Amino acid sequence: MSEIEILKVIASILALAVAIIGHEIMHGYIAYRYGDTTAKNQGRLSINPIVHVDLVGTILIPAVLYFTNAPFLFGWAKPVPVNMPTVIRNGGHNGAIAVALAGITYNLILALFFATLMPLFTNPQDLTTAFFTLFIAQSIMINVVLAVFNLWPIPPLDGSLALVNLAQKLKWYKVVEIYEKIYPYGMLVLFGILFIPQLSNILFMPVGWILDLII
Repeated sequence: MSEIEILKVIASILALAVAIIGHEIMHGYIAYRYGDTTAKNQGRLSINPIVHVDLVGTILIPAVLYFTNAPFLFGWAKPVPVNMPTVIRNGGHNGAIAVALAGITYNLILALFFATLMPLFTNPQDLTTAFFTLFIAQSIMINVVLAVFNLWPIPPLDGSLALVNLAQKLKWYKVVEIYEKIYPYGMLVLFGILFIPQLSNILFMPVGWILDLII
């Protein structure tokens, strides 16, 4: 493995860690702003990566994607616990939607931030500059992929939680009922989509649109 390849692996791991750990912390932080101290009490607002590691989402899925030469890398951290009744009591369904979309918002802002830095690292002259170039490029890609992935309206992803709370707010009780029925099967549907390239490619199409927009 060449020096550049080693740097790319390290940059990818660090970029993924910053993206998924920050994503989960933001859920807990916004919930905390609405009076829910669950995540804070359990030490989940910490930047310590150990408390956020999920065996499947943080280790297995990224490793499989990397070793199968997938076009991009993504994963997830251990979900931050949120007491949604407390959030809704203090902030209504708007508060619940804000909590649901907090991680996605973080990822998009981070991608935009790194996109503004990219022009500064277009011509790396040494290994240090090359590392930062790779880290920035991976950060942009990973954060956009995570944002799009989590917006899918499939339980237990953030998009489904936001949609359910929007439906409750608008009194679309049939939508809520449908989601309650499909929730137990959400992970099966999700993994099915991820391992069917034709379908996952369609659902990941917004990644390219966003990258074209910000880069």
